[in-house]
Amino acid sequence: MLKRTAQMTVLVAGGAGFVGSHLCEALLRQGHRVICLDSFLTGSMENVQALCNFREFRLVRQDVIEPIRLSEAVQRVYNLASPASPPQYQADPVHTMMTNVVGTQNLLALAEAHGARFLQASTSEVYGDPEIHPQPEDYRGNVNCTGSRACYDEGKRAGETLCFDYRRRARVDVRVARIFNTYGPHMRPDDGRIVSNLLVQALRGEPLTIYGTGEQTRSFCYVTDLVVGLMALMETAEAPDCAINLGNPGEFTVTQLAALVRRLVPTAGGVVHHPLPEDDPRRRRPDIERARRLLGWEPRVPLSDGLPQTAAWFARHLGQALPPPVRAGRPSVPART
Repeated sequence: MLKRTAQMTVLVAGGAGFVGSHLCEALLRQGHRVICLDSFLTGSMENVQALCNFREFRLVRQDVIEPIRLSEAVQRVYNLASPASPPQYQADPVHTMMTNVVGTQNLLALAEAHGARFLQASTSEVYGDPEIHPQPEDYRGNVNCTGSRACYDEGKRAGETLCFDYRRRARVDVRVARIFNTYGPHMRPDDGRIVSNLLVQALRGEPLTIYGTGEQTRSFCYVTDLVVGLMALMETAEAPDCAINLGNPGEFTVTQLAALVRRLVPTAGGVVHHPLPEDDPRRRRPDIERARRLLGWEPRVPLSDGLPQTAAWFARHLGQALPPPVRAGRPSVPART
């Protein structure tokens, strides 16, 4: 879907993270020079080790909270620099908030100084526990601004505010993506996301942990689909005057996801239920009509294809053999909406 463009120098903040490392690889494949900036607070050297062999790849270890100075000009800046799962961003909530506010400001200032185009990786968490379903971009959300998740939710909302203030004053060409649940290789086994939690527990023969009743829903986008969407948003000729949802509109309950994991990795134990965390969204599904219309983008990898690839990656990462899956008579279908 993406056309090859002339070589540019691209800064990817958070480039050693789960999504960032896939983005760095995709940019290198298009022939660009890539500067990966990461503090390695949640990013992993393993994610970018192979990329370090490329002459067009440079790794800079730095926290975006600190002023950013580069010795070379950049034409594109992607801001993916933030912890993205509750255990990670709640570990140091003040740092999370500053990453999403001060860090975003520092990267916007860098983009302004270089005349670079800027893409902000925001999140579906700006919608909180939504009262509108599916969530369109003009929905303003239902966020608890003093809850335990607020460091991330409100940090990302503030980051969007900064981006659109820069845009309104014609200081930076800004694009904002609201990313919904994403999964795939390079996820950390301990990152606390539902897909990694269930797959790692299953591979270790442990019971699968479901929070609440398991009837809460999520929409799962494979990481390569998301990266194509991010690059399409960055390279669209005219920046949209609003944030753009990027995610897979297929909706599954957590119970359905657990059943898919148990079928794929039959070494899993039973299921254990724990209380639902504070402010955990009950339903989550993107309205991606704007992405379809403005970017010509929609996800192509169904969960039935992406989940086995992710399970195989975790099995290799954990040094385990992936057992043969249980064959099912009928494929699982998304939850009704």
